[in-house]
Amino acid sequence: MSRFLLIGPPGAGKGTQAALLAQAYGIPAISTGDIFRANVKEQTELGVLAKSFMDKGEYVPDSLTNDLVRDRLSQSDVARGFLLDGYPRTRDQVLELDDILSSHNTGLDAVILLASDPEELVRRLLNRAQVQGRADDTEDVIRHRQNVYLEQTQPLVEIYSSRGFVVEIDGIGQVGEVTERILNALTARGLSPAL
Repeated sequence: MSRFLLIGPPGAGKGTQAALLAQAYGIPAISTGDIFRANVKEQTELGVLAKSFMDKGEYVPDSLTNDLVRDRLSQSDVARGFLLDGYPRTRDQVLELDDILSSHNTGLDAVILLASDPEELVRRLLNRAQVQGRADDTEDVIRHRQNVYLEQTQPLVEIYSSRGFVVEIDGIGQVGEVTERILNALTARGLSPAL
């Protein structure tokens, strides 16, 4: 069983690494965005409620996000573990995740922190914006997102560091190189992939 949390700034390659790690460990990669979309598509009670906020361009409140994550982590495919991406984002959500895991008599095995040079990430995201035609991804917007990430995430990193869960990985390099760094660091902690 492997239960991971993946943290990293915008542009660090979290989505790519989440998919590769989930495959290597034979566990589902779970992002709050995916949870929202699946519940909206299936028109669950929680999904209908989430959609009412999303349609107005509002953030889904913590209480509803927590309920959606709690529901997702109770499903059978997470019995062998999971990789969370995008949750928790606040101290309150950390406590909620603690409660969810405690109710399943389990806990996190590692928090993978993809550390990256901010200037390299800005260059990467500006390039992606140009290639994908994202006119709204200006340098100012990208830098603002990086600052918001640091403000929101630093307290979480401190909490999980104090618990000894954080595995910091250099997130700059080729996709395969970064994946290998993560796998080596996790294996060194006794968390070998399923392959």
